[in-house]
Amino acid sequence: MFQSFEATTRPEQGPPRLAALRREMARDGLQGFLVPRADAHQGEYVAPCDERLAWLTGFTGSAGQAVILEHEAAVFVDGRYTLQARAQMAEEFAVEQWPASKPGPWIAGRLGKGARVGFDPWLFTAAQVEELRSAAPEVEFLEWENLVDRIWTDRPPPPDGAVEDYPVRLAGLSSAEKRAMVGAALAEAGQKAAVLTLPDSICWLLNIRGSDIPRIPIVQAFAIVGSEGEVALYADPGKFATVELDPEVQLSPRETFATDLARLAGPVRLDRDTAPWEVWRILEKAGVKAVAGADPCLLPKARKTAAEIAATTQAHLRDGAAMAEFLAWLDATAPGELTEIDVVTRLEEARAATGALRDIAFDTIAGSGPNGAIVHYRVTRETNRQLRAGETLLIDSGGQYLDGTTDVTRTVWIGRTPPPEALKAAFTRVLKGMIAISRARWPKGLAGRDLDALARQALWQAGMDYDHGTGHGVGVYLSVHEGPQRLARTGTVPLEPGMILSNEPGHYRAGEYGIRIENLVVVREAPAVAGGDEGREMLCFDTLTWVPIDRRLIAPELLTGEERAWLDSYHAEVRRRIAPLCPAPVTDWLRQVTAPL
Repeated sequence: MFQSFEATTRPEQGPPRLAALRREMARDGLQGFLVPRADAHQGEYVAPCDERLAWLTGFTGSAGQAVILEHEAAVFVDGRYTLQARAQMAEEFAVEQWPASKPGPWIAGRLGKGARVGFDPWLFTAAQVEELRSAAPEVEFLEWENLVDRIWTDRPPPPDGAVEDYPVRLAGLSSAEKRAMVGAALAEAGQKAAVLTLPDSICWLLNIRGSDIPRIPIVQAFAIVGSEGEVALYADPGKFATVELDPEVQLSPRETFATDLARLAGPVRLDRDTAPWEVWRILEKAGVKAVAGADPCLLPKARKTAAEIAATTQAHLRDGAAMAEFLAWLDATAPGELTEIDVVTRLEEARAATGALRDIAFDTIAGSGPNGAIVHYRVTRETNRQLRAGETLLIDSGGQYLDGTTDVTRTVWIGRTPPPEALKAAFTRVLKGMIAISRARWPKGLAGRDLDALARQALWQAGMDYDHGTGHGVGVYLSVHEGPQRLARTGTVPLEPGMILSNEPGHYRAGEYGIRIENLVVVREAPAVAGGDEGREMLCFDTLTWVPIDRRLIAPELLTGEERAWLDSYHAEVRRRIAPLCPAPVTDWLRQVTAPL
């Protein structure tokens, strides 16, 4: 069993811990303290020892920040988490929806000139600190000891997971080739080195994988890569007992990282959006010139090699067969016999039965009825709900395989009675958006923000929308949420061939249902079109995910002829690709559910 169903923190634990934190603030003469959901590596997923926000407030989502003042406390979350945050936290914590409400202006409206607000400089980036100080210029934001760590007396120890080599046959490039590429880019920019703080960047660069964080095969480490491709790596050496690093990679304990930073010769590149503020401070104090620039591994990592695309294609076929086996079982089981935990457990069993599963890609979302409206719902024994006929079930899940990372969402109808027409209309509008992204062609140079509206147009026509991005980048046996590419209004990085993204529009009615349909897609060069502009480079998507879409929830009259043709073609490909990997009963079920609309 990969997923635990125990609640991380109960809401009633919040007030005593909040009071204890305020006592520490008063002792240090602070009027406020900031508690982000972050670690020193600024990754989305953190180790148990870094779950400070969950420990303090009860909120277990993957993004958020608490602002604790003397008489007020607020937690800032985006639209994915507003319902979850209200359900998990005690009433002492207000829920503020980001980005309409942001910590800086919120603080500025409550604290006057000279007020002192502390923050841990390892847990904030330069961009975040500058935004805070700009929004509340009269407030003193002070680098401070982490007050949560003071009062968290049973805080878990740091992770010590083992590291393994990642095969070049799957990566497509050796570590030496990657390091030479990154070093050349630094040299061309006139920079002596770059500081890497994102674990997935380091794992990609060195062709290694770790086990420090559940679900994400990374090792928590820092690194300094030089303009000649040499790397100083900072991590617990004990984790590397079975890994033979290249001679150009020097491994040192984490404790020496800060000292070595101060000895660097500049210019040194730092990413304002990912490097901790403390790294900037160390370099500044040492007189080392730091220049802002993107993590040099981000774009090369996002542009998947042919080997990576071939590998993840196989992972998605294997995963699609497991999903088909699970959905066939779900369709054959009476709803009154199942709970959400039963669904999660059975789906994990189907993936594990492939014999190739390393871990699930994230805690499975299995929200029935109103729980589906909680965008990142995670079932616990307290929230576990029985599946009921006449409701939807939203299942968002994925697997971590050595050859790829999968992420797929399907919304299915429970029971044999026909779905209400209004629900079918909403589902079909979401489907139209997913098809629009799948069929998109666009000129080279456009970013995710330029395509995002395609997924929303059908919903907008009906006065609907969803409060999350349409898609995130995805790694290959790395993070299921990978930057810098995004399909969202905030996606400013031009899409390039080889980038993998999710395509997942949705629609949610609080207290009633959640709808989301998600496939992973990969960017490729689009074939020329007869009569098109000569020399105009175009891009398009290839689909990676092959899992049936519930036709019971579709209102065919809302689909255009081209959309129906796309869906029928997609289902024909699901049969062709997945059926040979399935046992006979599942193959029979596949033929039924993928028949032409």
